[in-house]
Amino acid sequence: MHSRLLRHFLGVVEKRNITAAAEALNISQPALTRSIRQLEKTIGVPLFDRLPNGVALTKPGEVLARRVKLMQLEYRHALSEISALEQGMTGVLRIAAGPMWVAVILPDVITAFHQQFPKVKVRVTEGAIDSIVPALMAGEIDLACVTLAFPSQPELVKEPLVGVRHALVARTNHPLAGKGVVKAEDLARYPWVVLANDSVGTGRIGSYLVANGLEPPQIAIEATSIGMLRVLEGSDFLGLFSTVMVDFAKRFGLVTIPHEGTFWEAEAGLAYLRTNRPARTLETFKSRVRAAVSG
Repeated sequence: MHSRLLRHFLGVVEKRNITAAAEALNISQPALTRSIRQLEKTIGVPLFDRLPNGVALTKPGEVLARRVKLMQLEYRHALSEISALEQGMTGVLRIAAGPMWVAVILPDVITAFHQQFPKVKVRVTEGAIDSIVPALMAGEIDLACVTLAFPSQPELVKEPLVGVRHALVARTNHPLAGKGVVKAEDLARYPWVVLANDSVGTGRIGSYLVANGLEPPQIAIEATSIGMLRVLEGSDFLGLFSTVMVDFAKRFGLVTIPHEGTFWEAEAGLAYLRTNRPARTLETFKSRVRAAVSG
C-alpha cells in the first residue's frame, strides 16, 4: 500500500477535517479526497463518517489509525538505528512512569544510561495508567514503568518485575499517627490527596471505604507525586503510596499509618509495544531497569 495514502489518512485523522488536513499537507482538497477514497476502496470499508463540520473515524478507521501509528513508530525506530550506525547513538528515548519509578528507581538508571549513551536524550513524564497506557498504544512513548493492572493487548508486552503494596502515609503529627492500627471509619474523616488523573488508584481508595460500609473518599487535591508529598507534609490530608516510596516519603516528614485491611496489591513492571527489531537504546534501558529492581 502506498505510504502517501497512509500519510494523507493520518493527516485527516489529526485534523478531523478534509480542508484543514489538505492545507496542513500542502495539497489540494480534491487530491486529498481522492486519496481517502482510494484508500477506502483498497481496504474495502469506509474509514470516515462525513459530518457537517468535518469527519469522524469509523470503527475500522480507528483500527487502521492505531496500526498506522505503530507503523510510524517502527519506522522511527529504524531511522534511529540507522542514525546510530552512521553517527553514533542519538535521538530521544521517551519514558512514562508512575511515582515510585520516577522518585526511587529511575534516577540512577537514567544517570547510568546517559553515561553509556550521552547523545541520547531521555524524556521522562510522570503519570498514571489512565494516561500512560493510551500514550503507549498510540506510539507516543517508548516504554512505560507502571503498575500492570490494566487489560492486556496483543501488541503490548507486560513484563512484571516487582510486587507492589500500597501504604497509607501522613505527616508525623497527624492525629492518626502513633495511634496503632486505625479503622476504616477513622480514615473516612479526613480528606485525601491523590495522583492527578489516576482513576485506578482513586478507585482503590473508594473500594476500600465502600467495602467497610462507608461513603467514597473526599478527594480534595490531585497533584504530581512531589506535589502530593508537599501537601501531606503540611496538612492533615491522607495519601496512598507504594511501600517502595516510604523511605523517600520520610524526607518530607511523613510516616505510614497502620490500618485494617489492604488498599491495593499489584504487580508492577515494564510495558512496551511488541516488535521484532527493538532499538538498542530501548533494550539497554530496559535491562538497566531490570537490574535496578532485582538488585
